[in-house]
Amino acid sequence: MKANKKNYGKDKWFFTIKSIPNNITISRSTKDAASLAFHQYKAVGKQIEWLGKWNGKKFTETAPPTA
Repeated sequence: MKANKKNYGKDKWFFTIKSIPNNITISRSTKDAASLAFHQYKAVGKQIEWLGKWNGKKFTETAPPTA
């Protein structure tokens, strides 16, 4: 059986909403848009994890945005 490989868009910002049974990964084109969405999900009580900016090989700028 083939593993499910994730295809992240290069130079996009990502965060994950942790939910059961599956986590939901969300991307935004700009850091401001990603930060705003991240804080909105956090404000309504969702468990979220900031992944950062995908450069094609790994996540960079992985520190969560501040309010």
